[in-house]
Amino acid sequence: MFSCRLQAAYLVIAFLCLGFLNGNSTPALAQNTVSQISDASSAIETGFELERSRQWIHAIEHYEDSLEEFPGNKKIEYGLRRSKIHFGIDRRYADASFDANLLTLDSAQAQELYDDVLGQIRSHYVDQVNVTSFVAHGTESLYLALANEKFVRKNLSNVPYDRVRQFRNVLRENYWNKPVASTNSSRGSVQEVAKLARRSIGLSETATTMEYLFGGCNSLDDYSNYLTPDRLNDLYGNIEGEFVGLGIEMKAEPGRGMKLVEVIPDSPAQQGGMRRGDFIVEVDNIDCRNLTTDEAARLLRGRSGSSVQIGLEDLSGNVRHNNFVRRAVHVKSIPVAKIIDPENGVGYIRMTGFQKTSAQELDAALSSLERQGMKALIWDLSGNPGGLLTAAVEVLDRFIDNGVLVSTKGRTFDQNWTYSAHSTGTRRNLEVALIVDEDSASASEIVAGAFRDHQRGMIVGRQTYGKWSVQSILPVRGQTGLRLTTAKFYSPKGHTLGKIGVKPDVVVDKVERQDVAFRGGIADDPANSEEVRTAREALLSHLFAKR
Repeated sequence: MFSCRLQAAYLVIAFLCLGFLNGNSTPALAQNTVSQISDASSAIETGFELERSRQWIHAIEHYEDSLEEFPGNKKIEYGLRRSKIHFGIDRRYADASFDANLLTLDSAQAQELYDDVLGQIRSHYVDQVNVTSFVAHGTESLYLALANEKFVRKNLSNVPYDRVRQFRNVLRENYWNKPVASTNSSRGSVQEVAKLARRSIGLSETATTMEYLFGGCNSLDDYSNYLTPDRLNDLYGNIEGEFVGLGIEMKAEPGRGMKLVEVIPDSPAQQGGMRRGDFIVEVDNIDCRNLTTDEAARLLRGRSGSSVQIGLEDLSGNVRHNNFVRRAVHVKSIPVAKIIDPENGVGYIRMTGFQKTSAQELDAALSSLERQGMKALIWDLSGNPGGLLTAAVEVLDRFIDNGVLVSTKGRTFDQNWTYSAHSTGTRRNLEVALIVDEDSASASEIVAGAFRDHQRGMIVGRQTYGKWSVQSILPVRGQTGLRLTTAKFYSPKGHTLGKIGVKPDVVVDKVERQDVAFRGGIADDPANSEEVRTAREALLSHLFAKR
């Protein structure tokens, strides 16, 4: 969520994904799904195999699926946490800004940064912070980092394994869950371990402190974390709806390269012939078939006006090479707005995020559809992970003309707000059906909760994700930032549905969709989805009943 009320922080609802996670190994082990596993022991062993082969994304997915099958299993829960920590370490050490801005700090600067971050967390986090837990999670992160390939290669490449193993044992025996009385004691504990690591294995004090800083944030909720300069810029780009690059979303598939999940309209990528479903296999003559998403993204980054040569493999296996020039790319939050049933005047709007321009985009889309004869609207928020609080309030205000839209409550007074509707500019008589699914979260759930409580329109699809918390972006020294949960949000009737989500009025079972190639992209007609067909039928039934 975003609000200008805080001078030092931007309120945001964080996007769900950590980014496209990925491992480096072949995906063979990942084929062994939970449906093929008959007991928890087999699930644990499969997870260990994925971890041993450093397939962190597949390990995370496997453990998450296993917990649905074997809820409460402590070994599976720790396997999931362990894999997430390793993924975070891998991601940091593939991040150029982490290398340039943080690992280059001297020990005193690193300690000051740690103090700054912990101080902000203790002041602003939605719950009271247990300092012992914060430090303990830092110890755990360092312990796992000492067995992480990327961490060791960067920091300890010439240190014998036995020495590293002995130091890990010291961490385990002397510092695991060691009580910490205060923030000052926390500083002393981190300094003690950092100096001991330098003497024992030659690890820089800064590298140790970074693990305590990033690892400590693992003691918070899933949506709070410390952001490197590049991660912070990425988040601001999502908020603004604009960034410098090629205009693609990609996901690594080991052995094949970077699969293009989305190509943004009017971007350098689209204008240069990239299509959804293509694979990036080379970047400036560097083979990227076995790189992680973050490693490939590092190659693709660059200044506006700079060029990059990319090798692309299409769905038929043909490889072509093109030059692309990076520039500012605007990401629309409404990529589709069209009449899907001219005879009955049913319009369709797909909204993929909530950003600064969303309300203006919605106004333009509604006006255009009304000129084309729209009498009823299908508003599709399926797969929408959220965005700005103010954007959610502004778009809701187009459909609800009075009463509370959403409220927020936090530990500090400045996080408590109530947002109400206004009658001006509201399309109160427009029939609306709202589509949501298991990936609709945060700001999407603000909309769904308000629609449900105000009985504004039928909700179609599947139960939403269940993320009902507010994050603030707090600036930190060194061009870094802290994304921190500072409040929870509540529906107009006072419900907060974290880890529960909003249930639809009409349930549509999930159907796996297959990409179908055609010249210029992937066939994706919204009128063909079962959710849209169901929403259309519900709207028409309601319209006909009113006649």
